[in-house]
Amino acid sequence: MAGKRSAGLLLYRGGADGGIEVLLAHMGGPLWARRDAGAWSVPKGEYLPPEEPLAAARREFAEELGMAPPEGRYLPLGDVRQSGGKVVTVWAVEADLDPDRIQPGTFEMEWPRGSGVLRTFPEIDRVAWWSPREAYDRLIAAQRAFLDRLADVLAGGGAGESR
Repeated sequence: MAGKRSAGLLLYRGGADGGIEVLLAHMGGPLWARRDAGAWSVPKGEYLPPEEPLAAARREFAEELGMAPPEGRYLPLGDVRQSGGKVVTVWAVEADLDPDRIQPGTFEMEWPRGSGVLRTFPEIDRVAWWSPREAYDRLIAAQRAFLDRLADVLAGGGAGESR
């Protein structure tokens, strides 16, 4: 059986310093509540073929953030394999979004573990705009490659666009 696959959208916008900022999502639930470094992700989610990765990225953005994905040029940033084996495919798109307007989806888990009590938690508990430098340490290690790829694409050295 093939490994798990996820797809997501990395939003970027012009920053106050003339550079860019990227939108990251902090993972929700009790396991991530007190963590910052390595606890942020590109908004993404799992999909199964025959669903196309870009369609999945747009669907998951809507599910995770509770709003329609932005329109615009979708710049492919390729794939990374995370430490658990999941392959993540990401597109960048220029857009602005107010972090206070998100309405995250939820999931259930037994908490505390072994208690037999199912509790509901948000899939993501907050989103925020960060400079690439600020985003780097916050991101899951494997996803840091997307920041470098976005910089390359915006500098004119990266992959073409897709829609």
